[in-house]
Amino acid sequence: MTRELLPIGAFARLCRLSVKQLRHYDELGLLRPASVDPATGYRYYRRDQVRDAMVIALLRGLDVPLAAITRVLTGDDEARAAVLRTERARTAERIAAQQRSWQLLDRLLTGGLLADGLLRHEVIPAQEPARRLLVHHAVCAPEEIGPTVGSGIGALMAGVSGLDWTPPVWGLFPVDLGSQLRIAVGVQSDEPAEAVPGIAVTHLPAGPVVAAVHVGPYEHLTLTYQAVFAWIHERGLRPCGQVREAYLADPGTTEPAHLVTRVVVPIEDEELS
Repeated sequence: MTRELLPIGAFARLCRLSVKQLRHYDELGLLRPASVDPATGYRYYRRDQVRDAMVIALLRGLDVPLAAITRVLTGDDEARAAVLRTERARTAERIAAQQRSWQLLDRLLTGGLLADGLLRHEVIPAQEPARRLLVHHAVCAPEEIGPTVGSGIGALMAGVSGLDWTPPVWGLFPVDLGSQLRIAVGVQSDEPAEAVPGIAVTHLPAGPVVAAVHVGPYEHLTLTYQAVFAWIHERGLRPCGQVREAYLADPGTTEPAHLVTRVVVPIEDEELS
């Protein structure tokens, strides 16, 4: 071996890594040794591989995927920057999700919503009137509901501008959640749907419902839904039709903590108890 090739132990010390890590990078195809002794299987590395080894260790420590690390090592400056921007955005999304989880846990703790191990929320049986809505439809995954509803409301408001309609804005969702959901946002109106491109008419029938008012960010609506569905199933009732959300506060002018949403779940026409 020439003096330019270092055995794996010496190379590991230069990189401030372990021999186990270097073997793992070799197995993953991220950092191949410069030479492998065919008789002993010993790995040898060049000194100019130190920088790549350190980059791999840094990015693995930041939970960057293997494919992205490969692009960093083999790409030009523009490609590396693109990878790092993508990973930065992915990390920001993860932090935001963790922040939402923290907020939900804090609300459960400080709001007494899990007192005695139960979801505490005022749930009210009611009779809902029939409604005729002008609606904008969309299909999305469950995790895309928030942005899809937001863009749908924007499209709806642009479409019904100048028409007569009665607040609030409604969101319509299936009772059962699958991988793809057909949702809608709408407003109550007697205007013809033909007057608005991309808008259809939906008739919500009158009938018994179970409802609860949610105060707070839309991201926390799951707490109210859990309480409503627990109330329904504890009484042997069955949800049916479309779940409805009535947005009673304008998110454009209302702080998230003060948003008011009425959650309405139709149930089969049975006597409420």
